[in-house]
Amino acid sequence: MNHLVAPSLLSADFLNLKRDVEMLNRSEADWLHLDVMDGVFVPNISFGFVIMDLLKSITDKPLDVHLMIVQPEKFIDEVAAMGAYMMNVHYEVCTHLNRTIHAIKEKGMKAGVTLNPHTPVSLLKDIIQDVDMVLLMSVNPGFGGQKFIHNTLSKLDDLKNLIIQKNSQALIEVDGGVDLETGKLLVDAGADVLVAGSFVFSTENPEERIRQLKML
Repeated sequence: MNHLVAPSLLSADFLNLKRDVEMLNRSEADWLHLDVMDGVFVPNISFGFVIMDLLKSITDKPLDVHLMIVQPEKFIDEVAAMGAYMMNVHYEVCTHLNRTIHAIKEKGMKAGVTLNPHTPVSLLKDIIQDVDMVLLMSVNPGFGGQKFIHNTLSKLDDLKNLIIQKNSQALIEVDGGVDLETGKLLVDAGADVLVAGSFVFSTENPEERIRQLKML
């Protein structure tokens, strides 16, 4: 399949959020990536369900919700109610990951698991067949605009091998420091979904940036 592009709303202009979402609607973006931060699991706070509830009425794109929070299982109903396509939780905060994954699916959403840069892919070997996607963080989560961690390419290769070995259908998403150079490396290595925030929104022509990422 062709790779997908999921611009991260974290880097949008929040004083002109409707304008930026309408731009994404016009663009070739496949998903809208929403980073929810709690200031506990990661050292920052982003936006919550009030903002996301408003977004669902103005976006045409499937919502890819990435919860960088402790106890994400408490908010499965809220994420489902806002019409999310994908709910992504961190391996590092889910004591009962299998239960959480199945609870997400029971609400009609796709279930994703995120790994921080220091978390090895091998920890997913007993659940990789149950998840719809694995998100590899290629920066330390919490802030946009960070430099790409190149060891992610090695982790991506490990993950691809695990998916094949376990006959899993999981997609591979990568988030952090994605631009045309790193994006090409990731797509060539087998990434299915590229998340890009500051690279898209820091230019005068974000629609063109998205098109360029789609063409990699």
